[in-house]
Amino acid sequence: MESQQQFTYVPGATTIGVVCTDGLVLASEKRLSYGNLVISRVGKKVFKITDRIGAACAGLISDMQVLVRQVEAYSKLFELDTKRNIPVKSAAKVMSNLLFNRRLIPLITQTLVGGLDEEGTSLYILDILGSVIPDKYAAVGSGAQIAVGVLEEGYKEDINVKEARDLAIRAVKSAISRDTRSGDGVDFLIVTKDGIQEDSLKF
Repeated sequence: MESQQQFTYVPGATTIGVVCTDGLVLASEKRLSYGNLVISRVGKKVFKITDRIGAACAGLISDMQVLVRQVEAYSKLFELDTKRNIPVKSAAKVMSNLLFNRRLIPLITQTLVGGLDEEGTSLYILDILGSVIPDKYAAVGSGAQIAVGVLEEGYKEDINVKEARDLAIRAVKSAISRDTRSGDGVDFLIVTKDGIQEDSLKF
């Protein structure tokens, strides 16, 4: 009974990442919930790390913010030391190390990290213990099981940013229709060779 009560209060979210031929789309809905309580309808779960790397998270908003700020700081230190931008894989590994070092008192967040570098576009999925899994598309959070079905049906190898944005909207809307912990719109972080563009859509 106690474990069921604890599970009830795990924060909900639907967060999506899609690798495209011309960039990357990260998207997350805006609702911040704690169990059956909606804390906010204007939460932001997508974050810029560098000019070419972003992150999107599902979990405790405070833990997300702490984690992203630390990775952003390490990325700037990397740039100062090496005089070049941090690769996406390295940023994901830094985040992995931070999560693993906190494993005894973990940061409650599932994270997607992605962006553009010299090797192209990449996306990595991280759990609360720092496991790093590369993929072409992903969904995390309480609405992930619903959203991933839409992603699997609509994803193709030659998808572009505009198509991926539309696919992300469909996936989030599908999750929102079944997951009470997700809702109230979607925030986007769109990474291309021109940099990062942030966008928002209210439902």
